[in-house]
Amino acid sequence: MLARFFSLTLSKQIFFAFVASIAFGLLFENAALAIKPIGTAYINAIKMVVIPLLFFSIVSSIFSFSDPTKLKRLGLKTLGVFLATAFIASLIGLTIGSMIDWSAGINLIPTETKEKVIPSIAEVLTGFIPSNIIDSMANGKVIPVVVFSVLLGLAVLKTGKEANPFKQFIISGNQVMASLMKMILAVTPIGVFAIMAATVSQFGLDTLLPLGQFILAVYVGCLIHMAVTYSSLVAAFGKMNPVTFYKHIFEAQVTAYSTCSSYATLPVTTKVISENLKVEKGYASFVANIGSSANMDGCGGIYPAIAAIFIAHIYGISLDYTDYAMISFTAVISSIGTAGVPGAALVMLTVTLNAVGLPLEGIAFVAAIDRIIDMMRTATNITGDAVTALVVGQSEGLVNQSNVEAEMNEDVSGLYTTEQHKVS
Repeated sequence: MLARFFSLTLSKQIFFAFVASIAFGLLFENAALAIKPIGTAYINAIKMVVIPLLFFSIVSSIFSFSDPTKLKRLGLKTLGVFLATAFIASLIGLTIGSMIDWSAGINLIPTETKEKVIPSIAEVLTGFIPSNIIDSMANGKVIPVVVFSVLLGLAVLKTGKEANPFKQFIISGNQVMASLMKMILAVTPIGVFAIMAATVSQFGLDTLLPLGQFILAVYVGCLIHMAVTYSSLVAAFGKMNPVTFYKHIFEAQVTAYSTCSSYATLPVTTKVISENLKVEKGYASFVANIGSSANMDGCGGIYPAIAAIFIAHIYGISLDYTDYAMISFTAVISSIGTAGVPGAALVMLTVTLNAVGLPLEGIAFVAAIDRIIDMMRTATNITGDAVTALVVGQSEGLVNQSNVEAEMNEDVSGLYTTEQHKVS
């Protein structure tokens, strides 16, 4: 039976492991908690590779664009889509948060949480520039590594032929790190099973049900964003059937949902964008890497908006349109600046609450179930990366249009055949 399981595609293995882990976590709580270290080891293995992979892939993707003007245009278009979808995400969050009756949550008792230290804007901006890149890499400081990698890639472009040996080193390093990541991804079903089983066992239905309304609100917000915003962009500008699109990125979505990390999902995201969506590999890597730290519609857009309204109701605080505008603005900025690591959304929520003068203690109400919500947020985040890559890629001629059209024709012919069978 195991041989048959491992003969399946990786995406199917992950899906079946995910489903089995839920049942295992509910039926065998102690055993599920006992295998949690396996999941931790899996996440650690991914974190081990992420920083060097991030470095090599960003530098190589930058100098793969020989035309600096085209690179600038791609960067601006990519950022534009990020900001537009983040704004829509915040509006969806505000709408859902305003429509729900949160009175059932007033009796909740907050869970103890550690105080979050909120850096000033000046500290955030200066923190983007690393004073010691080796220290930043060693401590897993992603944003400084991204900034350094982008600047280094631009420097390689400017240097010209003299940089060819260094180019070859970066290209080789990128290939080696990709091979190492493939080795780790091969055991993803095992890691997903251990992580999800322990999560289900730890929280259980009793813990989740009292906060079910809040969890449901975030999930619905993310689903609406994917079903309406993303699907519309894919159909109108990506020139692809949304159903086909979601089939192609399903593997990345399941991985993101299980690991709660855009960075952990980075290799899978890059693969589905380039191989399944047929986006040019250099740009696919560029969007996936930049998006993992600068495109967080779920963590920075939808979630803070809903959570802020939820917490305001718990404390009996009325919000006006000015507060809603501030929440939306802060959520958009947060969605661009959220680091793609588990738990970072709580820091962004702290920023949002602070901006509208809501009690920071309210974070304790949602901290206990953050892991459950983070799964859906992360799946939404990487979906946004794939959408951006397809939409901008189409506008710049970086998508293999013949393959896309062939798949669309297959979808149409398949639908026609099905209808013919129904008629006959």
